[in-house]
Amino acid sequence: MSTYTTISLIARPKPGPITPDLFKIEHKEIPEPAQGQVLIKQTHMSLDPAMIGWMSPDQESYIPPVQLGEVMRSSGVGEVVKSNHPDFAVGDTVRGMLGWTEYLLSDGKGISKLPPGLDAETVLAVFALPGLTATQGLFGFGDPKAGETLVVSGAAGSVGSIVGQLAKAEGLRVIGVAGDPEKCNWLTEELGFDGAINYKTDDIPARLKALAPNGVDIYFENTGGAIQQHVFDRMNAHGRIVVCGMIADYTAKTPSPGPNWVPLIKKRITIRGFAMPDHFKDIGALTQKLTPYVLGGKIKFRTHVLEGLESSIDGLNLFFTGGNRGKLIVKL
Repeated sequence: MSTYTTISLIARPKPGPITPDLFKIEHKEIPEPAQGQVLIKQTHMSLDPAMIGWMSPDQESYIPPVQLGEVMRSSGVGEVVKSNHPDFAVGDTVRGMLGWTEYLLSDGKGISKLPPGLDAETVLAVFALPGLTATQGLFGFGDPKAGETLVVSGAAGSVGSIVGQLAKAEGLRVIGVAGDPEKCNWLTEELGFDGAINYKTDDIPARLKALAPNGVDIYFENTGGAIQQHVFDRMNAHGRIVVCGMIADYTAKTPSPGPNWVPLIKKRITIRGFAMPDHFKDIGALTQKLTPYVLGGKIKFRTHVLEGLESSIDGLNLFFTGGNRGKLIVKL
């Protein structure tokens, strides 16, 4: 009997690291597809900060939480190995919300075929959630204009690095915030950012003043934490703050205090929170918007690949420690 591995969520996370007791690892018999179904062998799986929120019991979030006992939610790339579906053939490479599993049956809903020649790492690092989120957030809400200054937190992450490169391609001054010297060097030396701030060691107000002497027009927020108040203090009139993630607060016992709202009035600042599920209908247009930057060599990326499905559990903690070096991907 041939078996495969699947991982389900069985408990909610508490403040602190993600622990193995939150999950159940099972080995099941590989199923056969019924009429109208395909059997997909997942080859590469994405790990994203949003997963921490999906694990919580919050019913008011932008997407329902993963129910206890369900396979943990994630996006991935796989190969159709058996098909009884008219739209999919054996050998097709597909992507979708495949979950923490080596194999799965699908009726084809939410699954799309990938064009030939596009490798899994490029798909998950650029053309999946990271690139789509960066494109929607920056152009949909940031309203970037050449000559403006953008600060992006989590700048060495999969979303932040693309936001910064898109902004540079549009002629903005870009300052990235990261958590160690190697990441800061990667931002400036490899990605072409105009400056970088190490939020763990730098004098943040002094560095912001030096790197953004004319203030900040756009703040793309991926992390929350100590940097937020300092950037807020340097926002220009009619500045835009795009709130994409708050990883520093996802499992914190006490969320970080927010800034006083008086400057919002004085400076007429716009703050917009967003989540990609609201924009899944726009994926085609967003992909068309992003593709020329990629083909034009404007977008560089790096991946941090973990081996084996079970590495996903501890892999989530890399988002808290900053130990990841690039887009986190699990190779199955």
